[in-house]
Amino acid sequence: MIKNILKRRWVCDSLAVVMLLLASCSHIDESEQLIYVKPASVGRSVLIEDFTGQRCINCPRATQTIAELQEAYGEEKVVAVAFHSGPFGSTVRGVRYPMTTDIGEAYFAHWGLSSQPVGIVSRHGPSDYSDWGTQVYTLLQQTARVKMDLAVAYDADTRKTDFTVTLMGTEGDLDGKLQLWLTEDSITAFQYLPDGSTDQQYTHNHIFRDAVNDLWGSDLSLAEGETTEETFSYTIPVDKDWKPEHMHVVAFVYTDQGVEQVVAEPLQP
Repeated sequence: MIKNILKRRWVCDSLAVVMLLLASCSHIDESEQLIYVKPASVGRSVLIEDFTGQRCINCPRATQTIAELQEAYGEEKVVAVAFHSGPFGSTVRGVRYPMTTDIGEAYFAHWGLSSQPVGIVSRHGPSDYSDWGTQVYTLLQQTARVKMDLAVAYDADTRKTDFTVTLMGTEGDLDGKLQLWLTEDSITAFQYLPDGSTDQQYTHNHIFRDAVNDLWGSDLSLAEGETTEETFSYTIPVDKDWKPEHMHVVAFVYTDQGVEQVVAEPLQP
């Protein structure tokens, strides 16, 4: 009998402990039960908008500066887009060269540019190519406020491309724009050189072709820790002789403070 009494007492004591624990848990505020984990920081990549032209004798020097920066840091960290525009994007009689675009001219006018070569590094104001190295180095030391991934699916039969951009806020809330551009490499065309001569077989790279989502992109609002997915489509016009195997899509997020992050992917793997 003593054994049974002790057993019943042990059961009762155990139940009391369990009830006490449950009662204690019930008084914990729900918000206190969840611990916020800040997203991991993301390294920044840099966008160079290079305003250039075939009649610009010093523009090849700016192009060489971009090549050196990409060699030093990697093409995924230094993304370049060349806008043929401005006074050297046309003949002396004002006839545009084939790589000059309406959008390139619109950007040239918007930023109040008057000379070439000139560039804008991650939307931090126009600057001479001799300053790009310092600007790029400084920006690459910073973290980005958004993590970006870009998926590209190109259909050679229809010349249509579908783009999926996945974004996650990593630092504070962000209100800005998401922009997608198409560029093309390995275009052979003439170019004036610094010594005043012309190279009829000059290779032009990262040439701006078109904007996928309009002149200034699409509105984007992103909270810290929030993930969103944006999709776009673009069909290469049949009257364009662009070479998809040499093309890239450049996607970037920018605010009034500059470009927050940029990525680039080939149109065809």
